[in-house]
Amino acid sequence: MASLVAVDNASDARLADYARLTDVHLRRSLEFAHGLFVAEGEKVIRSAIGAGYPVRSLLVTPERLAGLGDLARSCQAPVYVVSPQVAEGLTGYRVHRGALASMERRPLPALGEVLHGARRIVILEDIVNHENVGAIFRCAAGLGFDAAVLAPRCADPLYRRSVKVSMGAVFEMPYARMRDWRGGLDQVRAAGFRLLALTPAADAQPIGEVRAAGRLGLLLGTEGDGLSARWLDAADARVRIPMRRGVDSLNVASAAAIACYLLAPDSA
Repeated sequence: MASLVAVDNASDARLADYARLTDVHLRRSLEFAHGLFVAEGEKVIRSAIGAGYPVRSLLVTPERLAGLGDLARSCQAPVYVVSPQVAEGLTGYRVHRGALASMERRPLPALGEVLHGARRIVILEDIVNHENVGAIFRCAAGLGFDAAVLAPRCADPLYRRSVKVSMGAVFEMPYARMRDWRGGLDQVRAAGFRLLALTPAADAQPIGEVRAAGRLGLLLGTEGDGLSARWLDAADARVRIPMRRGVDSLNVASAAAIACYLLAPDSA
């Protein structure tokens, strides 16, 4: 049974897990140091719990407490009840969904473990926008991709904005982080994956013409600059989404959705 604790001060030390959620640099150091992440909204919180992530605590407003009754009753961690004003002062923004959870991270699986048995994967090189990472996870999971592989400097899928945009897909789709940016693709290829680099380059093959058979890894590059020259050269093929009216490219998350749809296992 949860312990309901009313807190009326945003500086209360018991709420430290939720402090300044909009400060990316602070959250990056705090969350990794303490092995935690924050889930926002009832659906996302339930998804995280269903995926087996332990709850450190819940933070809810009185208005949301009734709707979270079964969750609050079954939670073994403290449930901190705060006013919307205290929540905003604590987190740095208006908590529209009225519910946050501090969750414990789990050790990431090794790259080989994630690749085993997968047919379709997305491989993210240094994508720094957390919302794009969350959106890519959501579309890849929804379109039948089996896993994600992240370059060492790619943004954290468990950062609050990534989790929220993914609608919990970051909990459902396995992912691993490469230890070596330079040689990481060699391990993926050795596992039997054909590597397709998504690029707006005019000399790339239209993605609709690609034979989507076998094990495929879709390489997606960082916002603005796209994939590095090293990864473009390391790919087995360069593919593009044909564009019109002078538009040269799409946002990486939008491009990923189209590419994942065209390369989905059912299309093979």
